[in-house]
Amino acid sequence: MGNVKVDHSKYQNIRFDTQDESVILTEILETIPYEYPGKEVEVEIPTAEFTSVCPWSGLPDFAEIKITFVPDRHLIEMKSLKYYLTSYRNVGIYQEHATRRILEELAAVAKPKRMRVEALWNPRGGLGTRVVAEFPEKS
Repeated sequence: MGNVKVDHSKYQNIRFDTQDESVILTEILETIPYEYPGKEVEVEIPTAEFTSVCPWSGLPDFAEIKITFVPDRHLIEMKSLKYYLTSYRNVGIYQEHATRRILEELAAVAKPKRMRVEALWNPRGGLGTRVVAEFPEKS
């Protein structure tokens, strides 16, 4: 069994089409007023359906993402968030970069007191990744 030769050359030029980051629908993000400014609440938005693709192979990357924030004057409008997150579906982007970008774009539109984006990426090849990004930056 150790002398079996397998020809893997058929995989060398396979690459699925990916889109670049310009298709991410950042402009679709909307907020609604938070009606209790000065009174803190913690909002947690989990999703188990986030998908982007590996920029090298085009193979899908799946993640559970949890967005947690304390609003100041704005809440994130959920329908716009769903469209925004879905727009990553065919984007070739590294897992760490996707997580960071989501945090930066959501914080820019909602202007929260605090925000945290945690992404638990499904394992591929036996390795999973957990990425956490926070606003404001910890010193």
